Amino acid sequence: MNSIATIESRALAIPEQEAIHTLRSSLYPGAAVDSVKLVLSYCRAAGLDPFQKPVHIVPMWDRGSGSMRDVVMPGIGLYRTQASRSGEYAGMSDVEFGPDVTETIDGVTLTYPAWCRVAVLRRLPTGEIVSFPAKEFWKENYAIKGGKEKSTAPNAMWLKRPYGQLAKCVEAQALRRAFPEIGSQPTAEEMEGKALGPEPDAQQPAQAAPTIPEPRRRELQATFSQCSDME
Repeated sequence: MNSIATIESRALAIPEQEAIHTLRSSLYPGAAVDSVKLVLSYCRAAGLDPFQKPVHIVPMWDRGSGSMRDVVMPGIGLYRTQASRSGEYAGMSDVEFGPDVTETIDGVTLTYPAWCRVAVLRRLPTGEIVSFPAKEFWKENYAIKGGKEKSTAPNAMWLKRPYGQLAKCVEAQALRRAFPEIGSQPTAEEMEGKALGPEPDAQQPAQAAPTIPEPRRRELQATFSQCSDME
């Protein structure tokens, strides 16, 4: 067993109640106990160290159940780690941004890059290095405020870091193309502010998202924004 696996095994060997308390007190402040249990289950199944925060707890609107629920999703950091552990990761090209666009979205004026492009490099067993490019558009990725405001303007993180957040999304896409074995699940950065389930039928009245109490909404957003800033 290598050193990384040994560290993971020790982390997962901690009694569950102790692990839950530690995670809720540090990495996932304010998270529900059941949501932290999901994190532990995810990490056990994938052989990950939960104390390295490889996954995020993302509050999302579930169209199927008509309610909010916490969803455990990998972070961009996990994809980077998995690619590196493969021994075939050969780096990444410089991030390239498209032209700046200044626009007012639902009363909020901001400047953002039209698109972002990057390529992940993989060294094949033959020694050949292959490039896997990806390109994403800001308007197709940004997370909306939602919640009580019912606004289509970008949330605090996408307003603060329009370039950095888009770069994470396009890097995740490139990593999945280069290393399909890491999985096809989108990262938390890509899914923040979006809903689960199929789009509502245009002929049926859309079900409105619930109004989350303002203190709780700010707490959830601050928690996710904090972990995004750290990556």
